Amino acid sequence: MTGMANTGKIHCDWQEGALGSPCNACQVRGLTICAPLTHDDLQHMVSIVSERSLEPGDTLFSEGDPADHLFNITAGTMMVYRLLADGRRQVTGFLFPGDFLGLGSDKIYRYSAEALTPATLCRFKRPALQEALQKFPAMEQRLFGMASNELAAAQDQMVLLGRKTAQEKLASFLLMLSKRAERRGQKPTPIPLAMNRSEIGDYLGLTIETTSRVFTKMKQSGVIALLPSSHIDIRDFDALEEMAEQG
Repeated sequence: MTGMANTGKIHCDWQEGALGSPCNACQVRGLTICAPLTHDDLQHMVSIVSERSLEPGDTLFSEGDPADHLFNITAGTMMVYRLLADGRRQVTGFLFPGDFLGLGSDKIYRYSAEALTPATLCRFKRPALQEALQKFPAMEQRLFGMASNELAAAQDQMVLLGRKTAQEKLASFLLMLSKRAERRGQKPTPIPLAMNRSEIGDYLGLTIETTSRVFTKMKQSGVIALLPSSHIDIRDFDALEEMAEQG
């Protein structure tokens, strides 16, 4: 199934050796596929990459589209999802700066990707990136690690959708966001919540009503506080971890 046409702005390719190369200025390079590369190695990457900019709601690619490119997120939050046979949406993940898109695809994308916030991504043509991986074994090893993390995240979601209660699911989800923020060098709380209640519910297998009800319960118990600009302040990590592990 092919979704609607991709939206968002595509910038021109950067020229090799160009002054002010985004690779040199990238603030999240240590989280990306390019992390192991030297300054000289990066000049090759500049020659094969282009930048993609998206606004909230823009589709990067849709399930069933030809998987001609791979992407590394450098800013913003992305959501990936699949549409079930009955038309319902199953959100399979939320991705952040440093995360990679398109690893599980070959000829076609097996899920859709949508921007939840303004986002920028490095875009690589698949054959060019495959050649670069052969040229730079350290980067290939880095990509293998990213693929392993992606598999672990999928397994974690299977647990979330399995035996956990609604409260356990949401508590686990908030702890996951907090830990991911720490890995990006940010504080564990407060955490920005780029996704709305419906999108969280579609990820956790909950209705929007149940998701909102559990948020309210956590707030009333003093475990979390709902801050302006869609931020969540975790006030009691011990209690939240206990909620995530109950049962």
